Amino acid sequence: MSETLEFQAETRQLLQLMVHSIYSNKDIFLRELISNASDALDKLRLESLIDKDLEVDASDLHIAIEIDKDQRTLTVRDNGIGMSHEDVVSLIGTIAKSGTAELLRKLRESPEQQQRAELIGQFGVGFYSTFMVADKVTLVTRRAGEHHGTRWESAGEGTYEIEALDEAPQGTSVTLHLKPEDSEDQLFDYTADWKIREIVKKYSDFIAWPIRLAGADAPLNSMKALWARPRSEVSDEEYHEFYKHVSHDWTDPFETIHMRGEGTFEYEALLFIPARAPFDLYMRDGKRGVQLYVKRVFIMDDCEALTPRYLRFIKGVVDAHDLSLNISREILQQDRQIQVVQRRLVKKVLSTLGEIKDKDSQRYSTFWNEFGRTLKEGLLDDAENSETLLDLLLLPSTHSPEPTSLRAYVERMPEGQTDIYYMTGETRATVEHSPHLEAFLAKGYEVLILTDPVDEVWVEQVTQYDGKNLQSVAKGQVDLGAEEIAPERSEGFAPLLSWLGTALEADVKEVRLSTRLTTSAACIVGDKDDMTPTLEKMYRAMGQEMPHMKRILELNADHALVTGLRDAHAADPEAPGLRDTAELLYGIALLSEGGELADPARFTRLVADRLAQSL
Repeated sequence: MSETLEFQAETRQLLQLMVHSIYSNKDIFLRELISNASDALDKLRLESLIDKDLEVDASDLHIAIEIDKDQRTLTVRDNGIGMSHEDVVSLIGTIAKSGTAELLRKLRESPEQQQRAELIGQFGVGFYSTFMVADKVTLVTRRAGEHHGTRWESAGEGTYEIEALDEAPQGTSVTLHLKPEDSEDQLFDYTADWKIREIVKKYSDFIAWPIRLAGADAPLNSMKALWARPRSEVSDEEYHEFYKHVSHDWTDPFETIHMRGEGTFEYEALLFIPARAPFDLYMRDGKRGVQLYVKRVFIMDDCEALTPRYLRFIKGVVDAHDLSLNISREILQQDRQIQVVQRRLVKKVLSTLGEIKDKDSQRYSTFWNEFGRTLKEGLLDDAENSETLLDLLLLPSTHSPEPTSLRAYVERMPEGQTDIYYMTGETRATVEHSPHLEAFLAKGYEVLILTDPVDEVWVEQVTQYDGKNLQSVAKGQVDLGAEEIAPERSEGFAPLLSWLGTALEADVKEVRLSTRLTTSAACIVGDKDDMTPTLEKMYRAMGQEMPHMKRILELNADHALVTGLRDAHAADPEAPGLRDTAELLYGIALLSEGGELADPARFTRLVADRLAQSL
C-alpha cells in the first residue's frame, strides 16, 4: 500500500530551483547518480568484510545503466548497500542537514546560474539534479540484509509517493522519465548511447567499480584509482572530476596535492584545496576530514583523525597499506601511524600554500580570502607548525588597504622600532579611529588591524615573530623611545589623577598620564595580561559569566579638556559639575574605542546639560 507524503518545506523550494534550470550543464545529473551509486558499493563492500553474517551478494558489485528509447527512461542501478524505508524518507524526503535556510537564502540572492550551482554542490544534494532532466523519478531500493524493499516516486513538486515492496533487488535503482529533448535549453537526448558514454568518460572514468551500459561488452570507465597512478599519467581534468566526486562540489579545486609515503608505514594521498569555502565551514556540526581507504578498500568518509580541525576544508583520499579493515574512529584517534600521517599531510599542505604565496601572491590572496580565518585557528593548537602558519598570515594594517605578511611588516619597520604592533577590534574603522594609534602613527610605526574573532585569541598565545614581540597598542605601558612624559608636563597632575581614581573607582583601577595620545583627551587601556573588551564580550555572548574587568584611564597632559579639569580641580576640589565632567571624560574614552556605555541615557543627559550651559 502506497502513501503520499509532503516534502519538507525547504526541500520543496530546492526542488523548484532545480526544476527551473539551476544549472546550465544538465549532464552532471548522471555524474551525481553514479557518484551516489559508487558510495553505496563502497559501503557494502566494507560491511561485507566486517560483518561475515551479513546476507549479501558481493560477488559482482557494479553500476548498470539501462536505456529504454520507447519509454524515454534512463535507469542507473547499483547492487550496493541500499536504503531502508526510513532511510528513503530521511535522505530524500527531507534535507537532513543544518544550514538549509541559509543555503536557500543564498540561492535566491545569487543571480548567476553558476553561483547557484556552486552552492548546490557545496550542500551535497546532487540527487535532486535529476529533476533538471526528468518529469518524474522512480527509486526502488532494498537495504543489504533486509528482506523487504521500498519504492519512491515523485514529479519533483510538493509531494512524493512511497510504498513497501515484498521483493526488490539488493541495492538501489533510479529511473528517470526524461523530459523531451531541447537543445536550446542544453537538454540533450539522454537515451543516446554515445551521450551516456561521453558523460561517463568525462566525469566518472576514475570510479573504482565497473559502469556497464546494457548491451555493451566492456565497462565504460577505466576504474583506475587516481591516487595510485603516477602524477605524470593523470590529467588536470581527471583530478578535477575526482575532486568533485569526493567533495560533492561542482567547481574545480584551487589546488591538487598528490603525495606518497614510504618506509615503515606506506600510504598514498590525493588531497584538494577547494576554491571556495563550503557553507558549513564554521558550523559546529559541519563535516570534515578526508576519505580513508585501506589497500583500495573504502573504510570511512570524513576521517577526522587525518586532518586537524583548522584544515577541515581539505578534501581527498588517503589509502593506507597497513591498517586493519575493521577500525573505529576512536581507535584511529589514538593510532600512532595515523598521527604520523596526519603530521606529514599537514606539513605538505602548509608547504604547498607557502610555495603558492611566494610564487603567486594574487592567487594566494584568493585562497586567503576564503580560508584565512580558518588557518589562523591553527595558531591555537598546532605549536609544531606555528612558525609556518605565521609566515602564511595576511593581515590588514595601517600601511595600506591591502593586507600584509608579517615578513613584509618586519622589513618595513623603521630604525628604532623593536616590536610588532597590533590592535584588535570589531571593525577596521573602529581601530583606525582609535586614539590608541595616535602616537604610533605619529612616529611612522605601522599597526596591524585584527578584526577576526579568532584574532583576539591567537595573539594571546603567539608572543613573538622573528625574534620580535607582538605588542598590543591598547595594553600595558608603551615604549616609544624618547616620548617619555617630561617632569614639567606631569607637574601638578598628581592631585587630579588621585581624585579621578576615586571618582571613577567603579570603572577604572588606575588613572595615569599617557604616552600614546597626541590629539585625543583620553583613552582606556588594559594591563599587559588583561582580557580585551571584545574578547570579554565574546565570552558573554557564549553564555559565560564574566566578572567586570576594570581597566586604566590614560589622559593626554597637553589636551585643553584635561588641563582645564586639572585647573578646575585645583581651584575647588568640591566644585559642582566636576564629577559629571569626570564621568563624561571616561564615557568619551570608552566610546572612542567602540565600547558600550553602562547607562547611555545618563551620558546623553550629561552631554545635553553641558551643551546647554555653554550656550
